[in-house]
Amino acid sequence: MTGRPEADLQPNALTPAWPERAAWGTATSLRAWQTAAMKRYFDTNPRDFLAVATPGAGKTTFALSVAAELLGRRMVDRITIVAPTEHLKLQWAEAAARAGIPIDPTYSAGKGKTSQDFVGIAVTYAGVAVNPLAMRIRTERFKTLVILDEVHHAGDALSWGEGVREAFEPATRRLALTGTPFRSDINPIPFVTYAPGDDGTPTSVADYAYGYAHALADHVVRPVLFMAYSGEMQWRTRAGDEIAARLGEPLTKDMTSQALRTALDPKGSWMPSVLTAADMRLDEVRRHVPDAGGLVIASDQDSARAYAKLLRQIAGEPATVVLSDEKAASKKITEFSEGNQRWMVAVRMVSEGVDVPRLAVGVYATTTSTPLFFAQAVGRFVRARTRGETASVFLPSVPNLLGFASEMEVQRDHVLKRKVNDEGDIFAAENDLLAEANASDAASDDLLGSFEALGSEARFDRVLFDGGEFGHEGEVHVGSEEEMDFLGIPGLLDPDQMRDLLHQRQSDRAKKQKASSRVRDDADSVAEVSTHEQLAVLRRELNGLVAAWHHRTKQPHGITHAALRKECGGPAAAVATAQQLTARIDRIREWAVRKTS
Repeated sequence: MTGRPEADLQPNALTPAWPERAAWGTATSLRAWQTAAMKRYFDTNPRDFLAVATPGAGKTTFALSVAAELLGRRMVDRITIVAPTEHLKLQWAEAAARAGIPIDPTYSAGKGKTSQDFVGIAVTYAGVAVNPLAMRIRTERFKTLVILDEVHHAGDALSWGEGVREAFEPATRRLALTGTPFRSDINPIPFVTYAPGDDGTPTSVADYAYGYAHALADHVVRPVLFMAYSGEMQWRTRAGDEIAARLGEPLTKDMTSQALRTALDPKGSWMPSVLTAADMRLDEVRRHVPDAGGLVIASDQDSARAYAKLLRQIAGEPATVVLSDEKAASKKITEFSEGNQRWMVAVRMVSEGVDVPRLAVGVYATTTSTPLFFAQAVGRFVRARTRGETASVFLPSVPNLLGFASEMEVQRDHVLKRKVNDEGDIFAAENDLLAEANASDAASDDLLGSFEALGSEARFDRVLFDGGEFGHEGEVHVGSEEEMDFLGIPGLLDPDQMRDLLHQRQSDRAKKQKASSRVRDDADSVAEVSTHEQLAVLRRELNGLVAAWHHRTKQPHGITHAALRKECGGPAAAVATAQQLTARIDRIREWAVRKTS
């Protein structure tokens, strides 16, 4: 031990919820789930313990409470914390310091020793993999508790898993934590117990699980309002095909991926429209939560900088840009967390574990669309501080993302892929490889090649909340009253109030639309169509005719669009004028007549 006063290491000295960042109702004591998990831990006194708790529930508090109790009972005398990123090492060290447990976040295997003022160290999984033998020697020297934060990372790469197993096999105690769905792969995670599932496939077994549904019921996390946006997209493939499609409509996997990339292109119209809507939503939230902030999660650094530039124009103030390879990244996150700025833009730096409690509005602007990453990203917005806060996350209307949003409350485990057991299962391995290829985000990268986004425009699609969907009939344009029905929802509402208000606004709008329709029918008149509505109708008609032409001639959509542009002139359909679109519609109809005759 280091000679620190014993009181500093007793659990009573710990302030579990840390009042300055406490969730509602937890300022002076452990939350109910943390108490229950602590009781189970010390009733069983296991060497290995896996705690699965939803992001924002307080896994750090639970782990440090266990650590303080073990230190106080002299069951361990050193702590090693393993985290996914450098920033999380610092965050753990700061949290441990507030709990009276001094942790060195600057330790490296090459350094060997650390100051006697520290009770433990914080390292990354990558750092462990570099020199697992050195970590093993340190682990053997002391009675060590190893805390494996977001333990699924130990299965990310073979070297990481092997390094963790070698380094911490001699540990006295190992406490594994995760807050997001495990992947489905063939790499077992070190020190995690597996048991046959319903189909006989090995599945991870949690010693204590606290899911999003339970945390929501306990007011430990915020409910999430998902704002989904669709719209018309147009792009050119490497082969020169120009393709037009609507985001959110049934498409092939490759076309869905290309439509999503087109939507996220900062030079198009979709992202500026969605960022504007998100900023309006942030305005509404800040009426009730003055320090509320927003986060845009981007695919790459170039996009992140471009989004920040757009946000400066929209919000009237600079956005904080956080890039993982910047030395000042951790400092920027800390300053944003403690400040009052409106927006932060990050690539992956804030996707997991990073604690910025004031984040209330998010924009999911990345092509990464796995269940694991989605849960990590949304987890940045669910940490509750005041009862009634609701998170708002804007996302593209892509089927898998909408599916993840509607399944927020589903608890997942780590499933090891099945192996070939007999002749009847001979194709199991091949089927798993095929499923992996189809599920991969990068499946179509080689086909995309010199993929080029040509144009995009956004449409408000729907709201997903508490497993239900809310919206209005027909196309809802950005900036319309129909969109504002949802963007203008108050920033402080309990889940029941939110659900009732969504139903009410949807019902009221439906009644207005029905009444308006009757008036038009009685007057036997046709309302004047606005320009953007007219363009949308013409584009749909043109795309329908191009699709029909494809069915008759088997000619790719892009070639047909290119031929029409060559004959009639003008830019891509997504940015063409009504006159240009009408000319193309007339021309393709002429082709159809000539082919028929």
